[in-house]
Amino acid sequence: MASETATLGGGCFWCLEAVYQEAKGVQHVENGYTGGQVPNPTYEQVCNGNTGHAEVVQVVFDPDVISYREILEIFFTIHDPTTPNRQGNDVGTQYRSAIYYHTPQQQETAKQVMAEMAHVWDAPLVTELEPLGDYYKAEDYHQNYFRQHPLQGYCAFVVAPKVQKFRKTFKDRLTTA
Repeated sequence: MASETATLGGGCFWCLEAVYQEAKGVQHVENGYTGGQVPNPTYEQVCNGNTGHAEVVQVVFDPDVISYREILEIFFTIHDPTTPNRQGNDVGTQYRSAIYYHTPQQQETAKQVMAEMAHVWDAPLVTELEPLGDYYKAEDYHQNYFRQHPLQGYCAFVVAPKVQKFRKTFKDRLTTA
């Protein structure tokens, strides 16, 4: 089975993880950190905003089932790419909108999708487009977070609405469709 990896930052990684886990063609989603200067950062260090890292998901997918373009279309639908260092009440550089590309082809596709999405939003896109640098897996308790804690306050009020929006907007791309 073929696979490709996308690395995306769009606010809290729990939101992105929960959505991509339901996307047809996605083989694995992992929460982590990238874009910073401190080796092996902890969640607490990243939350302090001093490491430069973004909360990200690494989405491993089968490009024969779901394309990188489709991964990005979902990304731009489930978060606000116009708010610098913020998603809703989550504020800080770790919540920035960012695409960390793995290949020149991903970079080109991201540029194209970003140009298209610039016409969809009322404000300018602030999504960063950078090559993937050092990536660090987040602590185990952050993995599969929404699946394990759907009734936790943040999950119920922030993550769940994004999952519902994905299910409604991308019915044909659900694993259960």
